[in-house]
Amino acid sequence: MREVGFAANRRLLDVQQLSHDCHVGATTFQHLQSPLVVDGQRASALRFGDDTVQALLQALLVLSILSPAFKQKELKERLAQLLGLDPSTMTQGKMTYQLRRLRLHGFIERLPRKHRYRVTTFGLRVALFYTRTYVSLLRPGLSQIVSAQPPGDTRLRSHFDKATEAIEQWCREAKLAA
Repeated sequence: MREVGFAANRRLLDVQQLSHDCHVGATTFQHLQSPLVVDGQRASALRFGDDTVQALLQALLVLSILSPAFKQKELKERLAQLLGLDPSTMTQGKMTYQLRRLRLHGFIERLPRKHRYRVTTFGLRVALFYTRTYVSLLRPGLSQIVSAQPPGDTRLRSHFDKATEAIEQWCREAKLAA
């Protein structure tokens, strides 16, 4: 029991450590936005705002905390739940596609002689970056700056409106001078 508890605690501490240091460079980010070919196998892009990608990465985060390795079935159940689908609607072909996509992009690795996968450190870092940025920054920020509420209702909206006005003013002045 002590070994199991220690292993679970170590995985949780690894996730917490990475969550405070989840920087992804511009090159890596652009690389993930494009499809790639590795050893003749094509993998589609992991686009930042895509609902399926966000759900897939959230599922990876949960699975990395629950156990050191996971099966396709476990990923399927988590992914279906996050997408609001019945797991029976997700075929084996769809799951194989997602697993190959994650493996070729370096998010997971298959354990030798087993039908289990492990989340890589790179995969954990990028999954944390994608999900935290999307959930904590992008969605709430966009809702503030494009909401139907009158301008100035939030601090971000106020600053965004000032920046927009400054840009528009600069464009008007540049056209007058030209």
